[in-house]
Parts: sequence; structure tokens; C-alpha cells
Amino acid sequence: MAGIFLVLTFFYSSFRICLPDIGQKSGTAIALVALFVIFWTRSSLRKNTVFLCLLGVVTVQLVSWMAGYFHHPDWLPDNPELDRLGKWFLFVGVAFWLGGMRRNTETLLLFALLGFLAACFLFQGAADEWLRGLKGQRMDLGIRNAQHTSMFFGVAVIGLLCFSRRFFLSNKCPLVMGPIWIVVFCICLLGVLITQTRAVWLSLVFTLLIFIAIFIVAVLTGRASRSLRRQGVIVVLCMVVVAGTGGLVFKDTLGQRIAAEKSVMANAWQGNWEEVPYSSIGNRLHTWRAGVEWILERPIVGWGGDGRGLVIDHTVWLPRWVKNEYGHLHSTLLDFLVSYGFLGLSVILVLVIWTGLGSWKAWRAGVMPTEVFAFGWAFFVYYFIVSLFESYSFFWTGSYIQNVVMGVVVTFIWRWQLESGKSVFPGRKKLTS
Repeated sequence: MAGIFLVLTFFYSSFRICLPDIGQKSGTAIALVALFVIFWTRSSLRKNTVFLCLLGVVTVQLVSWMAGYFHHPDWLPDNPELDRLGKWFLFVGVAFWLGGMRRNTETLLLFALLGFLAACFLFQGAADEWLRGLKGQRMDLGIRNAQHTSMFFGVAVIGLLCFSRRFFLSNKCPLVMGPIWIVVFCICLLGVLITQTRAVWLSLVFTLLIFIAIFIVAVLTGRASRSLRRQGVIVVLCMVVVAGTGGLVFKDTLGQRIAAEKSVMANAWQGNWEEVPYSSIGNRLHTWRAGVEWILERPIVGWGGDGRGLVIDHTVWLPRWVKNEYGHLHSTLLDFLVSYGFLGLSVILVLVIWTGLGSWKAWRAGVMPTEVFAFGWAFFVYYFIVSLFESYSFFWTGSYIQNVVMGVVVTFIWRWQLESGKSVFPGRKKLTS
């Protein structure tokens, strides 16, 4: 049975973007069956912090809905819609069926990358869209919109960097795998450029600077092997070539998108909101301002699962076309706070801290591969920044990539806990296999 659900796990990572119906059903199946197996067999995992956080988000959604029922019943749905945050925990199924095995996790990530690239190249008109992108037009390549496609490309760039050693030192023909890595890496960097999303550029540059700084420190302290230094040089050359070529080809486009909103930011900083137009950044600033006003009214439990929609629909000073066009605040953090307040945020923070600390301990114990550890941490930095500027987590794109990466990280944390009998948080009851 485990083999069947491992295949479904691969289906989820492979097809969620290019064949969404198959991917979505596979993800739901692996999560539900994993939960059933864990609790039916009385596995020690059932007392894991992950499931306490799952119980926590269910409770928070119920509390927020019930509190709203007594405060603004006309604005609430008929039920608390527990799946809104529940789908963030599909990673439980991914982590469980991967079984803490390195080969399984690398296969899952490879399939996720291939499925994403297939979605970017195998749709009607793909060649024409790539060509228009190379001429400076902003392209979305058939995936929701350009911001979401760009976010995926950014994750792919980070993942390829973190796992580059596995390509160049592969036992299976490194002379073939190395060039393949270079080609795919350059395609993904090019994808970041043609999707023209400033938040992704900012986040990716920040994350890559951290990567380069760590690499330089490793070289200077003598902790980088000869092969690692060689790979680092190849990676840096690829980034320089693609970035340099992109800078020349997209010079005018990049300059316009970076400089276009300087006056908007200046007016917002000075509090001149009447002078802030509803441009790309201006629209975000206005919706963020509205969101903060609503958060301050109900900071503890929020306005319920559809809080972000209430902000847009019932903020009187937002233009009608904004109300018709958008139903979110362009920020995962603000969307979450306006819906579930700081009570909900506290539960998510516990999960984030547990994951970060657990990954550190699993890596130090030699259970979590260095590539997975680096990818997990780099993804968190990158995704946190881009999510400040778009509500990725409240769309299927964000919840999907969260579940894939969290599943890959958590599977090794669980393996470390079961093998060592230790818990992530001091004072928690130890796990037994």
C-alpha cells in the first residue's frame, strides 16, 4: 500500500500545475490516508507538534467564525470553511509517504520541476509567448498570472542551486547531468526575467546574496572542497551570463519597472494618500492601508475566513473598479491577520519555529541531507519576502509549493525524531518508533 501512495505523492508534485485535477485529487488522497494510518495505528507521530498545529488552525477558524457570528453575522458564510487553512497541511501526506528517504525526496522535487516546466512549454501558443517575453513583454506562460509563474521560477532557481552538487557529482554520468543542470538553470533564470515580478527579483537577489556570502565564507575558512568550489564558479558564471544577457535585452523594460513607482512610494511615505495612484504598487499600498485599518478593529480573532474580501467590499474609500477586480490584499501576512488575527498567527509561528528548529537538529544529527536543509531555509527566506507582496498562500499555487517543500523538510524531521526518540521542543514527550 505504501508504494501506491508514494506514487500518488509523486503524482501530486508532478501534475498539480500541468494537470491540476489529477494533482489535486492525489494530494487530497495522500493526506487523508496518511492521517488515517497515523491515528488508526496509534503511531507516536499522532502526538507530534504538527498535528497540534493542525488542531490549532481548526480551532482558530471555529473561534473566528463564532466570534464573527455575534459581531457581523450578515457577512459570514454558513459554515467556518475549515478547508481554507486545512489545505496548508497537505504536506502531512507528502512527508509521511516519503518516509524520510533521500531518493524519494529528490525524485519528488525532480518531478515537481519537470511538471512545472511542462506546464510552461506544453500549452497552446507557448513558443509565441516565450518569444514575446524575450522581446520585453510580460508573460505568465499560462499559469494564473505572471506573479505566480515568477514565484515558481524563483523556487526552481533556489532548488537548482541547493541541489547543484547532486547534478555535478552524480554517479550516473555527471558529464551529462552537469550540462542539463546548466540549461535548466538558465531557463529558470530567464523565466524570472520575462515574468517581470519585482517582488520575486527582490527576494531572489536577497536570497542569492546570502547564498553567495555563505559560499565565500566556506571558501575562505577552507570548508569548501575542490569540487564545491568548482561548482560554485560554474553557478556564478551562469548567473552572470544570464543576468548580463537579460540586462542587455531587457534593459529598458527592467529600468522602467524598477523606476516606475518611485513617486508612488514617496507620496505614500509622506502620507499623501490622495496623490497615490492605483498603479501596480499604488494599488497594493491602498489595499494594505485598508487591511491595517480592519486588523486594528479586530486584532485577536480577525473577521473570519473571508476577511480579506470584506475589506475590499466594505472599505468605502476604495474605488468601485478595485472592488470588482480584486478580492484580496496582495499580502499573505495581511490577508491572514485580517481573517484570523494574531491568535491564528501564533499557531502558524509555532509551526514555523518547530520546522526551523527541527530541521537544524535533524541536519546536525546527519539525518537531513545538507541540500534539503539549505533548500528549506532558503525557501523560507525567499517565500516570506515574496508573500509580503502577494497573497500566494491563499491561492492553490502557494499552498501547493508550501506543501511540497514542507513535506520534504518534515519527512526528515520525523525520521530523526523516530530514530533518536527526541523531540524538537525541550520538555515535549519523546517519540518512539
